[in-house]
Amino acid sequence: MTDAVAPKPLNPDTPIPGPKGEAIIERDRRVLSPSLPRSYPLVIDHAQGAEVWDADGCRYIDFMTGIAVTSTGHCHPEVVAAIKEQAEKFLHICLADFHYDIAVTLAEKLAAIAPFEEDAQVFFTNSGAEAVESAIKLARHHTGRQGLISFHGAFHGRTMGALSLTASKYRQKEGFAPFVPGVTHVPYPDTYRPVFAVPDGKDYGEVIVDYIEHTVFKSFMPGNEVAAIFVEPILGEGGYVVPPPGFFPALRDLCDRYGILLVADEVQSGIGRTGKWWAIEHFGVEPDIVTSAKGIASGMPLGAVIARKSIMTWGPGAHGNTFGGNPVSCAAALATLRLIENGYMQNAAEMGEYLLDALREMQTRHPLIGDLRGKGLMIGIEIVSDREKRTPAHDLRDQIVDEAFHNGLLLLGAGESVIRLMPPLMITREIADEALAIFDRVLTSVESNL
Repeated sequence: MTDAVAPKPLNPDTPIPGPKGEAIIERDRRVLSPSLPRSYPLVIDHAQGAEVWDADGCRYIDFMTGIAVTSTGHCHPEVVAAIKEQAEKFLHICLADFHYDIAVTLAEKLAAIAPFEEDAQVFFTNSGAEAVESAIKLARHHTGRQGLISFHGAFHGRTMGALSLTASKYRQKEGFAPFVPGVTHVPYPDTYRPVFAVPDGKDYGEVIVDYIEHTVFKSFMPGNEVAAIFVEPILGEGGYVVPPPGFFPALRDLCDRYGILLVADEVQSGIGRTGKWWAIEHFGVEPDIVTSAKGIASGMPLGAVIARKSIMTWGPGAHGNTFGGNPVSCAAALATLRLIENGYMQNAAEMGEYLLDALREMQTRHPLIGDLRGKGLMIGIEIVSDREKRTPAHDLRDQIVDEAFHNGLLLLGAGESVIRLMPPLMITREIADEALAIFDRVLTSVESNL
């Protein structure tokens, strides 16, 4: 980090929100659903790269990227050009009824980068939640089983099947029961906050897998009734938790022994964000099914289920949708994948290390930082009130996020007390240094008032 870098301040004469923004927010309150939580009183006017400007002209550095969506940065000219070119050809012809080249080309690319050796086939959706719903159906159809296993802290979406797998925040599920039957949740292997004792020399991930086999399978759901285990290779909304190295090899072995499908939910962690196409590649195992969305098309609505060809065994009409594989979204995705492959994925790996190194130095000066973890540009900062006791500091986390916003840096929380960093994969050192300087100053401000 360059110490000399100073953040560009917001217009001191402009309140947040400013008069233009406040007027739009007031209209918003009258017509849009109150279920939308809204992190900030921010009305976006335009954006470019890693920067956004509000309706009143204030500038912000975007380390949220629409929740890891605008992977190539806002309005990348190559993505915009691809969208325009396809929009002038045709906007929609239902893929369930007709064929078109751009969907085939994208499916070929996704099959080529699938994180398994076997030939792959693709089913397109419009979102991550839809991809998870599709994967649930596919897993049950292929195995003839009903049981599903997911993890505490997991977020898989808010539609009913995906929500049944989700175990992130209770408010997401409150008032919507009953859920899809046959779902069992187990602890995610969080080494910073383990829920089980870990014997000397034992990998905590292996402890969790032992629990699944020797407790869950014996007391709740026999292994031969489980269709699939759904897992985020890096826990997303649950706190950007990176599992220990023994977890996925042990989980893969468990699935193989019981005939269970391993589904990697890569909606947030995939498409180059961690410095590899898929986060699960960091752990040396191959899943059976991958779900993808978010960063796949730089902001255009698109999701995908990528499965081993031997598993994609359902017939015509078994599953479908109207808008999945929209040609304009496919065009955006192809441009996105080219950019990621031709430099942005490497940049994610390098800039992730750069940010982590800077944050580790900050950690020596800021006792509020309890833990740092992540891969590539998927970084979690655990905020604690007592580092030795690892006491979560939810309110302090929210205060840091709020002050950062008022200083021109957009951040997002995760888990109980984590701040997640997910800048676009094209982030530069100049912008990163500016963001780090803001974050450092905010930490100093918050700590000075304790």
